[in-house]
Amino acid sequence: MARAQRHAALGEPARLAIIDHLLLGDASPGELGQELGLPSNLLAHHLKLLDQVGLIERTRSEGDRRRTYLHLRVETLADTMPAPLRTAPRVVFVCTHNSARSHLAAALWKRHSTIPTASAGTDPARHVHPGAVATARRHGLSLTAARTAHIDETLRPDDLVVAVCDNAHEQLGTRAPDRLHWSVPDPTRTGTDDAFADALSDLADRIDRLAPAVRPPGGSDD
Repeated sequence: MARAQRHAALGEPARLAIIDHLLLGDASPGELGQELGLPSNLLAHHLKLLDQVGLIERTRSEGDRRRTYLHLRVETLADTMPAPLRTAPRVVFVCTHNSARSHLAAALWKRHSTIPTASAGTDPARHVHPGAVATARRHGLSLTAARTAHIDETLRPDDLVVAVCDNAHEQLGTRAPDRLHWSVPDPTRTGTDDAFADALSDLADRIDRLAPAVRPPGGSDD
């Protein structure tokens, strides 16, 4: 019954467009409405139905606490694989301090794609967080040579930018307007091994979905 209800919910073009948008990144209701050209009352109706059938969930922004972000419950779409949706010569992962999530994401990306990657911060720290280095090491990744960098020194015009934290997404504003946003909780807030492991797991699941959907310009990443 639940599967049938989800299929019924996806049978409406606007709701299918919402799911397509959330497949690769999170978004606030306002961002979705602007992107899809939906008035707020109609968008609220569609979101309510998608929420009722378990396809989406809401989280509170770690930056602007007044905001909420919509997140696709990908386990309900386990049989859905993204088609090639993006073309980019490089993927740049951005978080506020460029000390944990963005470096972990870039390291994971290298396992999944030959498309080059980089990471940067909107307000970079002096060093990569030791908790990120340790977590990477436990999962066969290396951040020993990783250094922090400012986005203004890193970003190129054709990069696909993925903001992996709420603060970075909100601070970027109109820069990299076609970016993706992943609302990944900040593991440095608590600094526990579990927090870093959870962040890595979240990033890994998202990169599993994104990597098959990105192709280099004029070619294949195989």
